Amino acid sequence: MDTSEIIKKVRKIEIKARGLSQNIFAGQYHSAFKGRGMAFSEVREYQYGDDVRDIDWNVTARFHRPYVKVFEEERELTVMLLVDVSGSLDFGTVRQTKREMVTEIAATLAFSAIQNNDKIGVIFFSDRIEKYIPPKKGRRHILYIIRELLDFKPASVRTDVGMAVSYLTRMMKRRTTAFLLSDFYTRDDFTKAMQIANSKHDMVAIQVYDPRAKMLPDIGLMKVLDAETGHEMIIDTGSAKLRQAHTRYWVEREDRLHTLFAKSKVDWTSVATNENFTKALMLLFKKRA
Repeated sequence: MDTSEIIKKVRKIEIKARGLSQNIFAGQYHSAFKGRGMAFSEVREYQYGDDVRDIDWNVTARFHRPYVKVFEEERELTVMLLVDVSGSLDFGTVRQTKREMVTEIAATLAFSAIQNNDKIGVIFFSDRIEKYIPPKKGRRHILYIIRELLDFKPASVRTDVGMAVSYLTRMMKRRTTAFLLSDFYTRDDFTKAMQIANSKHDMVAIQVYDPRAKMLPDIGLMKVLDAETGHEMIIDTGSAKLRQAHTRYWVEREDRLHTLFAKSKVDWTSVATNENFTKALMLLFKKRA
């Protein structure tokens, strides 16, 4: 992709993502993702019913009557996007590839974050950490992130979700809101890594999938390629037994994912590449509000 084409795509994604974050997600994002805790705001005179643990003894001694510290929620967050850049994300049979949808979702979340005055960073991962972009604020920083999402070339095509989640736990010292964006085609069981990460941070998972992963069309012989192993084979989609086995595999895989996120106490949503991701994000935000 040449520079002018990247700039056009960045601009197009910016317009869409900024519009969504301003017009649709503004209030929902704010209420769904809470600040790190309580920050000191001011002192005032003690009133009946105030917690005696909040008394500011220095001010009380100075004025010879009790004063209490007043706290308010500390709104500013650090948001991290954990973005799967493995080979399976390049697959797409309908309107767009999984990677293109992940880019749009990531951009929308990024614009929602800076509108809320949050810092945003990114971890690109395959079966290794491909790139780490430290959290910062501002439009220029987000445009740089979108450019990287569009044009990033990973060193590996395989996936290891648990490794990426463990890296987040080690890297981020303060509590962070982290969005994990992936199709979750991974052979590792990342339950433990997710549980540890979610005890320290606020983890949210977003699965992006192609509708053909759920149900094969009846179109006869089809060549399929595993983007992460390079294995290629011909399958006969005219076989009802094969199509049923394919759907059964999908349902079992989704059940395992559902169980994993439930055990980890992680909120998650799933969206197909032929669907509008706005609805999925809105439902996710409302569930958390």
